[in-house]
Amino acid sequence: MMDLGARIYLAMRDLGARIYLTMMDLGARIYLAMRDLNARIYLAMRHLGARIYLAMRDLGAQIYLAMRGLGARIYLAMRGRLETAEETVFRKCKSVEYKLLMATADWNPLGDVYLRKTELYSMGWADIVDLNKFVAVASCQYGGPIALLRDDAQTARVQVSTKPVITTYTAAGYQIGQMRWNSGQIVKMGWTVTEDLLCVQDDGVVLVYDFFLNFKRTFGMGQEAKDVKVIDCQIFNSFQGTGIAILTSTFRIFIINSVDDPRIRRLAEVPGLQTAPSSWTIINLDRQSRALVAKGKELYLIDHGGQFQYQSPQISAEVNEYVMMSVSYSNKYLAMFTDSGVIWIGSSDLQKCYCEFNTKSPQCPQQLAWCGSGAVVAMWDKFMLVVGPDKDWIKFQFDSPVHLTQEDDGLRIIQNYQHEFLHKVPDVTEKIFKIGSMEPGAMLYEANREFMKGSQKADEYVRMIKDKLDIAVDQCIQAAGHELEPSKQKQLLRAASFGKCFLTDYNPQAFVDMCQMLRVLNQVRNHVIGIPLTYTQLEKLTTTVLIDRLVLRKFFAYAIKISQYLKIPEAEGSSRILAHWACYKVKQKNQDDEIIARAIAQKLGDTPGVSYSEVANEALECGREELAIRLLDYEPRAAHQVPLLMKMHKDQIALSKAIESGDTDLVYTVLLRLKESMTQGDFLMSIRSMPISYSLFLQYCRQQNPKLLEDLYYQEDNFIEEGNCKIMRSFDDERLDDRTETLNQAIKCYQKGRHDFVIKQTEDQIKLLKYQRRLEEEFNRPYMDLSLHQTIYRLTVENNYKVSEQLRKEFKVPDRRYWWIRIQGLAEAGEWVELDKFSRNKKPPVGMEAFVEVCAKHHNVNEAMKYMSRVSPEQKVRCLVKVGNKKAAADTAFENRNEEELNFVLSKCGHSDRQLVESIKSMKQQLGLKR
Repeated sequence: MMDLGARIYLAMRDLGARIYLTMMDLGARIYLAMRDLNARIYLAMRHLGARIYLAMRDLGAQIYLAMRGLGARIYLAMRGRLETAEETVFRKCKSVEYKLLMATADWNPLGDVYLRKTELYSMGWADIVDLNKFVAVASCQYGGPIALLRDDAQTARVQVSTKPVITTYTAAGYQIGQMRWNSGQIVKMGWTVTEDLLCVQDDGVVLVYDFFLNFKRTFGMGQEAKDVKVIDCQIFNSFQGTGIAILTSTFRIFIINSVDDPRIRRLAEVPGLQTAPSSWTIINLDRQSRALVAKGKELYLIDHGGQFQYQSPQISAEVNEYVMMSVSYSNKYLAMFTDSGVIWIGSSDLQKCYCEFNTKSPQCPQQLAWCGSGAVVAMWDKFMLVVGPDKDWIKFQFDSPVHLTQEDDGLRIIQNYQHEFLHKVPDVTEKIFKIGSMEPGAMLYEANREFMKGSQKADEYVRMIKDKLDIAVDQCIQAAGHELEPSKQKQLLRAASFGKCFLTDYNPQAFVDMCQMLRVLNQVRNHVIGIPLTYTQLEKLTTTVLIDRLVLRKFFAYAIKISQYLKIPEAEGSSRILAHWACYKVKQKNQDDEIIARAIAQKLGDTPGVSYSEVANEALECGREELAIRLLDYEPRAAHQVPLLMKMHKDQIALSKAIESGDTDLVYTVLLRLKESMTQGDFLMSIRSMPISYSLFLQYCRQQNPKLLEDLYYQEDNFIEEGNCKIMRSFDDERLDDRTETLNQAIKCYQKGRHDFVIKQTEDQIKLLKYQRRLEEEFNRPYMDLSLHQTIYRLTVENNYKVSEQLRKEFKVPDRRYWWIRIQGLAEAGEWVELDKFSRNKKPPVGMEAFVEVCAKHHNVNEAMKYMSRVSPEQKVRCLVKVGNKKAAADTAFENRNEEELNFVLSKCGHSDRQLVESIKSMKQQLGLKR
C-alpha cells in the first residue's frame, strides 16, 4: 500500500502463500510461508532473530498501564536514550496487515498451531513473596487459590528451630489466610475441586482446611501408612472428585478416589521393587484409577484388583530410567522424561507414541506439565521448554522462579511478579487475526474497523462475505469469548453487532449470552476477586459452581448481582446466597446479638427458600445461644423451630411453640422429651398448667401407658375416668376372679363419682361374666368376653333356645331387641321351620318385614315370599324389592296408586331392566292422567 510506505505481496492458494514485508526502519523481514495449509510465521528481529521483544532492558523498560474501564493496554517504551525502531514503525505504519501483526505479536508458532502467553495479573505479593523461599507451592485449578508452605528450618535459612507457616493467596497474589503448622511433617499439599486445602503428612493423616485455613476435618490413609510412613504422594482429579494416592516406605501404594468418601484401597505390588520407584503417577480412565510405576526402565500399570501389567511403550532412545511423568488434564495423554534427557509424548495407555524429543539436558526438570492437551512443558529453574507432538518447540526465559498449574485449556505460570496464562490460540481466533486471512470473521472484523473510521471500504468488505455473513458473526462472537482483554472483546463484539445489522433472520441469542458471560468473567477476573477463568473453563465449571466460589470467598454482593443478572431462580441463586451470608454473619463475634438478628431479619425478610432455623443452628454451633433464640423468633415454621429449641434445652419454649402451631405430633415430640429429661412429678406439674399439652399427654397415656393414666386420674380425684381405666384394665386379666375384682374396684370408683347408670352396667357385666363361665362349663364352648347380644345370638345359632330365653329374662332384654337377635340367629343356623314357628307365636314387635329381610339376606327368596302376605301394605313394595322381585313391586305400587313407591322401584332398576323402566314410566303417566 503506497500511502503507507509498504508493499504487500500476496501470492496465495496455488503456490502456498508467501508474504514479504520489508520494514526498512526495523531492518528485518517477516517471512510467512504457508505450506500445505500449515502456516508458520517467522519474525526476524535484529537482536533475537526470531521474535519481537517489546521489553528491551538496555534500551528501556515497558510500563503496563491497565485501563480497565476502556479494556485496553498501552505499551510505552521509555527511559530514554534513543527512540527505538519499533516505536518509529508503529507511528508510521497504519496498514491493516501491520495491525494484524501487532495482534499476533505474542503468538508463538508450535507446528501447525500457535501458543500465546497472556498476563493475568501483576501479583499483589510482588514485594513480599519469593517463591525460592518456599518448600511447597500448591495452586488450585480453574483459577483457584494458591497455597505456599514456608519452612525455614528445612531450607536451612535460620539456625533456630521454627515451625512451618502455610499462607494462602488469591490467584492475583493477595493474602487470604495464614497459619503456623503445629502438626506432623507435610509430604504434599494440594487443593480439592471444592477449593479445600489438603495437607498430607508422613504418617498418612490428611488434614482438610477451607479457603481461609479454618480446620474442617481429618482422615487417615490406613494403619500401614501410619506405621511405615509416607514418602511420596499424588493428589489427582478422579471421576468421584479429588483423590489421593500415597507411596509408603515399603513401596506400596494406597489410594482413595474421593476425599469426601475416603475408602482406602491398596494397589497391586510392583514385582521386584526393592527401592523407591524412579517415578510414578495416577491415570484415571474408564472410571478406574490406576498407578503407572517406573522401576528404572520398566513400566508397570497396577490397580486395586491386585493386577499388574508390564508396559512397553514405543521408544527408540536409550532409557535407563523414567525420572518424571505427567498426565494431561483429560488423562488421555502422558509425558515421560528419561534419564537421557528425552521427553516421550504419547497416549496414556502407552499404545501410541506421538513424539520423542531430545532436550539434550542431563538434568531432570523441576516440573513437567501439560499445556492443555497439545503441548508438554518442562521447567528448569527459570527456563521453560514447550514441546509439541511433532517435535516443534518454544523456549521461554523468566526472571524469577516459576510454578506451573495445569488447566483444561492451558497452563498457568505463577511467578514472583506476574501470573500468566499459556494456551493454544483458538482456531476461530486464528482465523480472524492471522495475517492474510480471508476468513469471513477476519473480513467482518476489518469491515467494522473501516466503518468506525468512516471509510467506504467497509461496504466492500461486507459485500465480499455477503453469503457468509452469518458465519462471520458467529466467528467474531466465539473469538470474543476466548479473549482475556476487554478491549479485544469489545472490538470483536462490535464487529459481530455490525454484521448482525445486515442479517434479517439471525438469532441474536448467542450474542446476548456471550455478552452476559463476558461481563461475568471480566468481573470475577478483576484483581479484587482474583478468579482468572477462561470462557472454556466456565463452560465446564458452570455458573452455579462459580457463584459457590464467590460465596466461599465472602463476595456475597457480587454473587447475588451475578445470579440476578443471569436470571438464576431464587432458590438456586439469591435465596441460597443470602442463607450463606446469614450463616457468615452469625460468626461475627464483635457485634451484639440483637443487632445481628435484626440485620439478618431485615436482609432476609420473607425470602423464599431461606430457613431461619438453619441460620440459628449455625449460630448455636458458634456458641451463640441467645442469637439462635432471637433468630428462631423469625422462623415461621414451628416444625423447624421446635427441634432446635429442644437442642438448646429450651423445652418449655419449645412446648409453647408446638402448642401454638396446632401440630399434635410436634407436641408429642416435646412431651416425650420432657418426660425423659424430668422426674415424673416435675413433668406432670409443668404440663398441668397447659391444658392442651396435658390432654394430649393423657391421650398418649391412654394408648401407651394406661397404668400411668389411671394414676393421674387418681391424683386428680377424677373417679369416673379412673373407673373407666379399671374397666379397660379388667380385659387384661385372664382369671375370672381377677377380672371380677378389678370390676368391683371400678364400681367403687363410680360410687364415689355417683354415676348410678355406669354402676348398674358394671354389675351386669360381672353377672354376665359369671353366666358365661357356667355356659362354657355346660356346653364346652367359648363364651367369655362376648357381649350380651353376641351371647344370645350364639345360643340361638346353637339351638339352645331355652337358655337364650332364660338369659333374656335374667338381663331384661327388650322384646324388640330379642326378636331381632332370635330371627338373625335362626336364619344363620338355617332353621327356617323354627323361624316360621317363631313368627306365629305372637305378633312380632319387629314386623314381618324383618323376616323377609333376613331371608333375603341369606338368599332364600322362596322362604321370604311366605311372609310377604303378612307384610303390612306400607312395607310390601320395599320387601318385594329386597327379594329382587321388582316387577311385582312395581305392580303393587301401581295398585296402591303410589307414585313415590314407583319412583323407589325405578331408582333400584339397572341397565338390564330397561323394559321394566319403560313400564314404570308408563304407569306413572297413567297415574298422572287419572289425576
